[in-house]
Amino acid sequence: MNNKVPFEDWLDQQRAESDSLIPAATVILLRDSNRGLETLMMRRNSNLSFAEGMWVFPGGKVEEEDKAIGQNQYDAALSAAVRECEEESGMVLNSDDLIYYSHWIPPVEAPRRFSTWFFIAPSPKGQVVIDDGEIIDHEWWRPEDALTRAHDMKIQILPPTWITLFDLQTFPSVEVAMQTISTRGPRAYATKIIRTDRGMAAIWEGDSAYDGGEVSSEGHRHRLVMEDPIWRFELGENTTLQS
Repeated sequence: MNNKVPFEDWLDQQRAESDSLIPAATVILLRDSNRGLETLMMRRNSNLSFAEGMWVFPGGKVEEEDKAIGQNQYDAALSAAVRECEEESGMVLNSDDLIYYSHWIPPVEAPRRFSTWFFIAPSPKGQVVIDDGEIIDHEWWRPEDALTRAHDMKIQILPPTWITLFDLQTFPSVEVAMQTISTRGPRAYATKIIRTDRGMAAIWEGDSAYDGGEVSSEGHRHRLVMEDPIWRFELGENTTLQS
């Protein structure tokens, strides 16, 4: 649906600033239910070295076999998204159905830094099958229900997952979500971490503290304040959108 390769200059800049970035890809699978839009989430084994025990979307590293497909990093990431989805969930996707949803770069403090392409797609028919190795559980949840579970500390999620769920809860159906996201195009997030008087915060370009790191009560916000147990997304002039 979306064969354009956006953010090429942005990605080149990120790679120039750090040679430790590991290309990866994630797929957000959506389906309609009688309660509204649902997304597939999977729990990673607590014995893994990255995001252990976390609830995530299907995905993983871009492998050499993926890089051999196509002429650019977008094609390689698309291949990885399809392959990883099948390996982790048993769901077989058509790459033409995937839309480039977002791109995430973690903060420099992260022990492993993945440059991750997020794609979104309607779920194919069929049962989810997990290997009970790297992935030990799965659920279809409405985005708002997954956020409630995170705030109730019943599950653990990472900031990119939180922001994605926060966005997805605004869509009433798969069709509306796919059409809206295709029209608006992908979003880029190069994350920085700062300390605020309400806890640690992930901030992104457009936040008043993004370039200088100075934290004050004034200025534009584009951040996720990670105050336990409820995280809060802030966008605009000191405006908390939702918890």
